[in-house]
Amino acid sequence: MFLTISTTGTPERPATDLGFLLHKHPDKAQAFPTSYGTAHVFYPEATAERCTAALLLEVDPVALVRRGRGDRGRGPDTALAQYVNDRPYAASSLLAVALGNVFSSALAGRCAARPELVAASLPLRVEVPAVPAKGGADLVRRLFEPLGWAVTAEPVPLDERFPAWGDSRYVRLVLDGEQRLADALRHLYALLPVLDDAKHYWVSPDEVDKLLRVGEGWLPGHPEQQLITQRYLSRRRSLTRVATERLELARLAAADDTEAEELDNAVDEDTDTEERPVPLAVRRRGAILAALRDAGASRVLDLGCGQGQLVRELLEDPRFTEVVGVDVSVRALALAARRLRLDRMGEHRAARVRLVQGSLVYTDKRLQGYDAAVLSEVVEHVDPPRLPALEYAVFGAARPGTVLVTTPNAEYNVRWESLPAGHVRHGDHRFEWTRAEFRAWALGVAARHGYAVAFAPVGPEDPQVGPPTQMAVFTAAGTAPATKGTAPTTKEGKTA
Repeated sequence: MFLTISTTGTPERPATDLGFLLHKHPDKAQAFPTSYGTAHVFYPEATAERCTAALLLEVDPVALVRRGRGDRGRGPDTALAQYVNDRPYAASSLLAVALGNVFSSALAGRCAARPELVAASLPLRVEVPAVPAKGGADLVRRLFEPLGWAVTAEPVPLDERFPAWGDSRYVRLVLDGEQRLADALRHLYALLPVLDDAKHYWVSPDEVDKLLRVGEGWLPGHPEQQLITQRYLSRRRSLTRVATERLELARLAAADDTEAEELDNAVDEDTDTEERPVPLAVRRRGAILAALRDAGASRVLDLGCGQGQLVRELLEDPRFTEVVGVDVSVRALALAARRLRLDRMGEHRAARVRLVQGSLVYTDKRLQGYDAAVLSEVVEHVDPPRLPALEYAVFGAARPGTVLVTTPNAEYNVRWESLPAGHVRHGDHRFEWTRAEFRAWALGVAARHGYAVAFAPVGPEDPQVGPPTQMAVFTAAGTAPATKGTAPTTKEGKTA
């Protein structure tokens, strides 16, 4: 069994950083014993521009027969299966287990040598030459595309010399996308056995915990959650029922927008009553809605809308006649559509809302001509070198009359008791600004693009470290022209 993970690099972030994340040095070829053979890790290429790590699982067929209790009784001819078996060659739960053992630290999102790399999204390419896919290439796409991957699933013919025989049940799998390495490994760990629809070991109750652990953040909202759960747990009804119930609880928690820091530190918030703390997310949306009303906006863009919490609240106020949610994640937009119940929404209400996919670092003509745009907890998810592109796309090209930007106040982090010192509030945050840093950025943006800017606190303001969230309200100065400049272009000719 064979799998490769590749990434490309820049002078600021060399591709060989992959070695730090995997905890395997690019200059070494290493071997690790497993219950069914030997796992080898090596790097076919390792330069600053491109780095590829390969995992080769050399399966011992004798060990597979002696220890493979989970396969016995699955097929009508188990005796023959001891001699004719695709397991030594095609990716399956054997490879998933080896992946978890060999790259355990990377799978858990740990990197002691370079902890800042863990939260970084990398341009990744995963290739698996042969994957049994019970459901074909269409199922492969249904499993991986909602997770943000561009999927290539090429059916492998039974015999290239005899095309009339058709395709086998195997596909050649290639995944491309901007992902955290830990997320990519978790996707593979969970979904390779799902594609094979078999496991080489007995599925016990602790497999439920394992599935929920690797599925955290993506499985509760996955459109194929039921199929994934059933197949991963080998269709054991009792385990599937437990997993489904726990996943539903996780989905409901996400639907309530209860962020981890809000749950852990509710006592730090002011309250309307002594019993009910007001979550910071609720305060933030309230501040945004008030600022939009003060601006007299009626046509509003929610840039980086995520799962649609703000879009939903905007629709509750009839003064907002058009609401457009924009996000780069297809999965997030699917969850937003479900949250908003677009398929059951009345005709009049549905005419006021649109969800569109788009990247905020590229100019987009669809975003021009709106009264206001909101970037709520978005800028901190953008790599600093790409902030000028986002700035130009929003303030220079789209140029709404009002722009609201909210972002965490890094100085307030010391007030979160559950947040370790030096850590950001979310694993995907590329940075978190102090009040002075945010003010300097906002004033620079305003000066470059002809806006006036005012600042407002969101949440209880601490006299020493300020509020938990800071907000800037940009107002276009008359009809001042957008700042001209040059930027990279996409394949469609859009500037970045």
